[in-house]
Formats: sequence, C-alpha cells, structure tokens
Amino acid sequence: MHVIILGKSAANESSDVKGIIGVIIDSSSRIGQEHAVAINLALEDFYQKNNLSFALHIRSSQGDPLLAVIAARDLINNQKVQAIIGPQTWAETSLVAEVCSQKSIPLLSLADTTPEWAMRKWHFLLQSSPSQIMQMKAIAEIVKSWELYNVSMIYEDGDSSFTEVLSQLSGALTEVGTKLNNVLAIAPLVSSSLFQQLEKLREGQCRVFIVHLSFPLTQHLFETAKKMKMMGEGNVWITTSTFTSLVHSLNPSSISNLKGIIGVKSYMPNLWYQHVNIYHRFWKKFCSENFEEFNCEPGIFAAQAYDVAWIVVQAMRETNQGQGQVLLDKILLSNFTGLSGKIQFTDHKIPPAHTYQIIYVIGRSYKEIGFWSYGLGFSKSLDQNAFYNSSYVNVIEDRSKNVTSFNGFSLKLFDETVKRLPYHLEYDYFASNDTYDDLVKQVYWKKYDAVVGDVSIVSARYEYASFTQPYTDTGLVMIVPVKSKTRNRTWLFLKPFTMHMWILILVIIFYNGFVVWLIERNHCPELKGPILHQTTTVLWLAFCSMFSLNGGRLHSNLSRLAMVVWLFVALIISETYTANLASMLTVEQFEPTVDSLQKLKKSNATVGCDTGSYCERYLQDALGMNAKNNKPFDSQESYADALKKKEIAAVFIDVPGSKLFLAKHCKGFVQAGPTYKIGGYGFVFPKGSPLLHSVNRALLDISEDGTIRNLENTMLASEECKDISHTDGETTSVSPASFMVLFILTGGTSTIALLSYIFSVNCL
Repeated sequence: MHVIILGKSAANESSDVKGIIGVIIDSSSRIGQEHAVAINLALEDFYQKNNLSFALHIRSSQGDPLLAVIAARDLINNQKVQAIIGPQTWAETSLVAEVCSQKSIPLLSLADTTPEWAMRKWHFLLQSSPSQIMQMKAIAEIVKSWELYNVSMIYEDGDSSFTEVLSQLSGALTEVGTKLNNVLAIAPLVSSSLFQQLEKLREGQCRVFIVHLSFPLTQHLFETAKKMKMMGEGNVWITTSTFTSLVHSLNPSSISNLKGIIGVKSYMPNLWYQHVNIYHRFWKKFCSENFEEFNCEPGIFAAQAYDVAWIVVQAMRETNQGQGQVLLDKILLSNFTGLSGKIQFTDHKIPPAHTYQIIYVIGRSYKEIGFWSYGLGFSKSLDQNAFYNSSYVNVIEDRSKNVTSFNGFSLKLFDETVKRLPYHLEYDYFASNDTYDDLVKQVYWKKYDAVVGDVSIVSARYEYASFTQPYTDTGLVMIVPVKSKTRNRTWLFLKPFTMHMWILILVIIFYNGFVVWLIERNHCPELKGPILHQTTTVLWLAFCSMFSLNGGRLHSNLSRLAMVVWLFVALIISETYTANLASMLTVEQFEPTVDSLQKLKKSNATVGCDTGSYCERYLQDALGMNAKNNKPFDSQESYADALKKKEIAAVFIDVPGSKLFLAKHCKGFVQAGPTYKIGGYGFVFPKGSPLLHSVNRALLDISEDGTIRNLENTMLASEECKDISHTDGETTSVSPASFMVLFILTGGTSTIALLSYIFSVNCL
C-alpha cells in the first residue's frame, strides 16, 4: 500500500513539501485501516490550518514482523522519510526500532505495550499510544466484585508482550485474593486446536476466562465457544481492550456470538462529539476505502493515530524540517490535547491509561455499564476530572461517597434569582464538561432545560436558545505578564532625577562656581593664571561646594553667603537623591510586557483563550489574529503556567473571568489594552421559554438591590493572591518642580552676591 499526499493545492510541486513521513500499518486489520484513514485526515487538516504540505508514504506489513522491517528500510533508504509512525504490535516494533535507531529516525510506535528497557536500548523509539497494562487491575477488581476465586487466562501464542501482561494480571489478582488457575496459549486461526483446547477448559473446574487475544482470533474463539455451548450461564468471559475497543465495528450477527461477555474498553474522552467535522469525514473516507466493513465509526485507535500524525507534522514545522535528534527532541516536547486526550511524553512514552469503560454484551448490541479508574475504582458515570472549575462555577465530585456538590458565583446568583420568582421552581444541577457551544445546543435538543453556568452571550448561540440579560460586566480583555521597569540597571544611578533636574543642577553648580571664582579671584593667586587653569578651578569650586563650605579659604562675605545657601540646597538635593536611589534599588517597578494588540500581531505571538468559547472565533474574525497563533486552554491555572513559561504572550479572558484571574494572580499579571465590548454572562433557556421574562425581572431586582455586587465582592475577596508579594508603590524620578523654590533661593542669593560685588567694584 503506497499513498502520497502533498497538500490539496500542491500535488505536483515537490518543493512545497515540508517533510516526509513514513507509516507502517497492518492493512488487513481494522486497527491498521483506522490508522491509515486517520493519519491522512490529520495531514489534510494540518494543511488547511497551516498551508503546509507533507509527503506521506504508507506501507503495510500484513502483521508480519519481517515485512515490517523490509518496509522500514524502504521508507528510510528510498523514500528518505524523516519519521516513521507505527507499527501496531510489539513484535513488529522491536525489529523496526533497531533499523530506525541505526539511521537516527524517530519511530512513534502505536503498540500499546512496550517494555521499559526498549526505550533505553533504542534512543529513537517512542511509545506514542498509552500502555493499557493498567487494565489488568480493572479486570482484577471485576473478578473481586463477583467473588470469583479461580481464573483462567487465554492468550495468543507468540505474543511477545504477554510476559509483562501476565505479570501484571497475576499481581493484580493476588492483591484482591484471587489466583490465576490456568494459562492457555491459543495458536492463531487453527480451528481443530482451538476446539480441543476449549474442551479442556470446559472439563476443568474454572469457569472464569480472561481473553487477551487479537481481534480476529477473539471472534473465532467466541464463535467456537458458542458452538460448544460455553457462552451460557455458569461461565464468565472477560475481554481486554485489544478486542473490546473494536466491538463498535462488529455487525449485530457477530455481536450476538458475544452475548453475556464483559469487556474492558479503552476510555476515550467524548471528543468526537466536539470534532463533528473530523468524525463525519473519517466515516465517509473509511467507508469508501473499506466497503466490506459494517461500521465506519472511528474508535480510540483512529484518535491516537490522528494525534500522533499531528505531533509529527507540528514538530517538523517548528524545527523547519529538522531531522534526527533535533526532530526527536521537538516531538518529546509535544504537549496538547488531541482527539484521544492529553498528549505529553515522559521518558519517551505517553503515560499509561488509567481509566477504562466497562461494557456488557446483550442480544445484538452492547451497553456501557460504567467506568473504572485507577485509585478511584468503579463509577456509573465519569467526568474527565473529579472536579470542574470555570471562572464562575465550581463542581466537586466525591466519588467515595457518590456525592457531587455545586458552588460558585453563577449558581449562587441563579439560586437568588429563583427565590425572587413569583412562583415556586424545582430544579437540579448536572455537571458537564462539554464546550459552551455544545451546552447551548443541548438546550435546543432538550437534553437540558436550562444552562446556568458562565455562558457568554454571543449572536451565533441565539440560533439555538435564548439568553437572559447579562448579569456580569460585558467585554473581553487582554491579560499579560508584568516586567520590571528597572531590569537594565546600568544607568539606574541617573534615574532618581529627571533629565531636566540634572540639567538644572549642573547649571546651578556652574553658576555658583563662577560667582565664587569671580568674587574670590582677586584674593587668591591660585584663581589667576591661564584660561584653562581658571576654567578647571571654577569647576573644582563648583563641585567641591556641594560637599563642604571651605569657609576658611573664602575671603569675601559675599562668596561665603552664596556658598552657605548653596550648601544648604545641595544637602537637601543629595539626601533626596540618596533616598530615591535606595528606594529604586529595593522597590521593584513593573509594566506590561505587551501593551497593545498591534504588538502581538507584529511579533506573531501566540495567545491563549478559553477552550470551546467564542473567544477563538472573535480573535480571528474581529481582531484579525492569525488562527494558528490561538492556543486554547481549559483552566485559568493553565493560563498562568503558560504565561510564566512564555508559551503564550497574552491571554484573552471575559471581564468577569479576568477579575477572578487577577485576584488570584494579583502581582504577576496585569490587564493591558482596551476592553472589547462583547459577551457578558447570561442564563440559557429554550427559545420561547415562559420562564425568561420572570427570570429577567428577578435579575433586575437583585441587581438593583446590590445582591449581584455583594456576591461578586465576596467571591473576589475569597481569592488569596498566589503570586510572590512585591512591595507596593512605585518610585518616580524627581523633577525640578519639587525643588524650584530652593533653586530660586540659591540662584537668587548668588545673583545678589554677584551684583553686590560688581556694584562695589564700580564704586571703587
């Protein structure tokens, strides 16, 4: 199988290709077919967003490790690929990794199990799909919950990763007081052997079977087991994610062979729902290329392949076609949330999966009956986090007590609003991690009767629902880090005084020095002589007079009078300078790192905004920001971290959210630029809802009596600043205005002395 994609508008211009990527899949398997389609889609989407095209060469190993090695050598030697994605099994990966490491080509393996020693042996090997080894603990917990004490395991003969799987399962079963009674190896697709081996299991005492086989072999196993009437009551079958994660691809007839089994399935956040365009494009493309498949729906394997392809092309773009170690380093720094969840490498691998869905096959379909999470156990429902915090809503889930608590400004405000209604209204809160747009749509689809979170009022959402009047300030603001005004301290000694102050001081010094020289020159021989000598003497007198009167060396009362006044003024000036300089050395002064949107655009800086909010569209459509420079975040803490690490230069937040953010981070960040008038938070109701008028009237009541203001002040006051405290206040340079009276006094005194001297000389 050989496919090349060069971008939609550059198919014949090889000069436009920004990188060459190789892929090794098993095109005979459902997993490999999903991989191929998903990787193609990822490159298409990257081209649409960044206008960069990449050559993609796909080879099929047919599940044969030797063919995988041949494919790898061809991709490296003939196609000159810079990175390889795949294969999907450890047996293939272990051989391909040796070839890639010899050529310094990053290999992003899609095998779900990779031994710890492998990454140490092959420096260019990365495990880019999360290990599913933790599912063995989930299986052990299932066994424990049913009080089953003897378990058999069925695995595929020749599975090179089975040793680690067996070790994990055995240990997990021991922890729950159950033992592994029997381990049975099944040879791939050997019908006679399979029948005989299952017959031995049926004759034994154990009736709990854990099945860890490839997808086609598992299907064959259950077809045979059904014929042998081993799928009925008295037998418990538990399948691992290798098979269960592909159950969605089976037709009803095949699923009927699985009746009664329990499956542990890889958990994938419901991100396909948020990426409907990708979902539908995958469905259409997969069906056109694999017409024999019953169900074209993408699963976890498609999502993982899409994310891995995106990581590779993103790294190639950021390294400007860098290869070898440079490209590997950039891939290892990848950190983003993709279709399959958060992607971040640690020690050359993505952290293992800790959450699984539990399914139960009934009739010709299957049902998701719950979830299992490491450290949390079983639950009927599962949010992505045990708690959900937005700028004005807090949801905390206590799974140990099966209790969810709701708090926050928006919810308290809604409670107060309901109290002011002229009738009694019953309601319950439900937590959701959907995007704001999706929440509004779910009101339209009647999943929810209303949404009372921090939902911004934007015109596009009126297509699906109605809003109350805004209950917060409207607008979008830019938050940026602060920087020190005195970061460059080379010329700090000049900053206590303004430039005009320094000029005036020098003028007064020279003027006073000239007056003293003129009065004293007839009394002191050293004040006479060549012009150069007299000039240096005047300068010496001028500066020395700032620090001492030298009264014993002055012969005229007029010069002494001028110097007494000047010394008094000089003393005050020098003390002020010392105090101001000391203050500048101890008090840090700050200013915004960026003070305008224009500077962000000019520097092509990356900016942050809320995931799933209107902000990203507004930045692009209204403010003219480059779409590729918008980076979404799902929490205010992630904003702060990204700003501190300089991953982004600024973040755009709703005015209510900015108040909360600056309350938490009161010293490290500041609002910069104007407020863009848009949005404001409102409660969401179905179109034509009879509640809307009454709720708006109640909102006006609590706004006019100060309830909203009091709730907001209470919320902000409860936030303790998390930044390191800096001394408040800002020290400014001193200008001549502060010393004008003193300058007039000393200048006037010297002038009077000068005039008196001239008058006395003329009288003589």
